Amino acid sequence: MKVLHINTSDTAGGAAVAAVRLLKALRALGTEAQMLTMEATAGGEGIVPLIHSPLQKPGQMVRFLAEAFSYRPRERGRVHRFAFSPGRFGYDISRHPLVRQADVLHLHWINQGFVSLATLRELVNLGKPVVWTLHDMWPFTGGCHYSGECLRFVAGCGQCPLLKKSGENDASSRQHAQKRIIFQDARVVWVGCSQWMSKQVGRSGVVKTQLGHDIRSVFNPIDTKLFSPGSREEARQVFRLPPQKKLLLFGAANVNDPRKGIGHLVQALHQLNRLVPSLREELELVVFGKNACKLKLEVPYVVNPVDFVETQQKMAQLYRAANVFVLPSLQDNLPNTVMESLACGTPVSAFGVGGVSEMIEHLESGALAPLGDDAALAKGLSYLLTSPGSEERQVNARSFVEKYCTPEVVASQYLEIYQSLKNGGHADEY
Repeated sequence: MKVLHINTSDTAGGAAVAAVRLLKALRALGTEAQMLTMEATAGGEGIVPLIHSPLQKPGQMVRFLAEAFSYRPRERGRVHRFAFSPGRFGYDISRHPLVRQADVLHLHWINQGFVSLATLRELVNLGKPVVWTLHDMWPFTGGCHYSGECLRFVAGCGQCPLLKKSGENDASSRQHAQKRIIFQDARVVWVGCSQWMSKQVGRSGVVKTQLGHDIRSVFNPIDTKLFSPGSREEARQVFRLPPQKKLLLFGAANVNDPRKGIGHLVQALHQLNRLVPSLREELELVVFGKNACKLKLEVPYVVNPVDFVETQQKMAQLYRAANVFVLPSLQDNLPNTVMESLACGTPVSAFGVGGVSEMIEHLESGALAPLGDDAALAKGLSYLLTSPGSEERQVNARSFVEKYCTPEVVASQYLEIYQSLKNGGHADEY
């Protein structure tokens, strides 16, 4: 069986990381799997870029800019610039040789000028079975990647809070209607990376009108040999971090992204300082990602910025260096950062959003706080940083990943899905 994965990039973003990990896991089990991307940065076995010549890059940039600027006149605010994708510009990859040869098309994250709604229709109209791993909500909403508290995607969108001029028949309503038409008669298995995401797609009007829709839940895979417990002392030497301090790790591709909750982290750290004053001399913060220096003047602890972590090996070392990883995200699906931290035996403190609460066992492998409750987040950090039993929590963190997220476990679940499509079977399993 030939399976073709389709994702905008092979490196940029959490979806790319998860998709490439799955590709490698499937190939390791002998599956004839390849991945078609818009362009490839790292490359690797089975990864085929659509853009493979410098002469083609201007065309790619035109599509990316056209997609971005088609939304800009409608955006309610700059802070939400990449929270909504119009899906107006993309490549028609339906005639690509890999697409034509594939028995199953496996979609991941296809935005930013790679696949438009029109070219998505061409893919679906080929009649091939489709698996769509949901790294965010865009495939079944009217354009947003995360709906937050808005539930209008359940019926048909419209009155979109991200649009400047919203109404019953706004751009979100029209996109929602397009998706309903595209998928109405399609053979699609929707796969949530978390049970939370599977429940969201099951509520969507895009999917509820699809005949014989099939919804599954499968965690993303992770390389448990690469992301594994190790020497904290050696890891700290790699990054020249203080050997005797307690280290709290935080990071994201862009720490200023409102969805990542940096404001809540700042408030929680001030509350932690009041709750446990003695930590002022013991605790330091390590921050990775774009704008890592932002927190230096905003929190009561020393901040060690790590602007860019160039390899996954180095990323694993950074998790090992920390006592606790904190994730104050306000919206998330199944963050790779949480899984990576747990795999390295580093407990996680987070708001219980999306699939995060499915990965963390409260007070056993980390600490969960109600969404937006800064005081509860601070109490969770206090518990993880000061309570006895840290070694047991490290073991518990690792055990979750070993049970549910190894490449072999996840790839086997996807092979069952592919086989069900081959046999024409459907079964709602969310």
